[in-house]
Amino acid sequence: MSLKIRLSRGGAKKRPFYRIVVTDARSPRDGRFIERIGSFDPMVAKDAPNRVVLDLDRAKHWLSVGAQATDRVARFLSDAGLVKREPRNNPQKAEPGKKAQERAAEKAKKAEAAAEAAAE
Repeated sequence: MSLKIRLSRGGAKKRPFYRIVVTDARSPRDGRFIERIGSFDPMVAKDAPNRVVLDLDRAKHWLSVGAQATDRVARFLSDAGLVKREPRNNPQKAEPGKKAQERAAEKAKKAEAAAEAAAE
């Protein structure tokens, strides 16, 4: 059985509240879980102490047993000093898409032709 440490959503519509739970990887997001080890409230200010509440001893135990944390939970565990998380880097993310690059090239070609016509 592969274990995950992940978020389980609760709260009302447009007012999310998450529990940090240890669960079987096959169970649904808000379904059955093995143990609740913390909570995350995204509606609270980022510097508030109760934004992320985590039982570090239990998290350490589940990590030692082989549970894998999801990316968001890994961020919380990294902030707590339990795991080393490498920051992600995607330099192609900011580049425009293929069609936008084609339009930009076409626009540059038209501007170059207009500049040559004005120079003559």
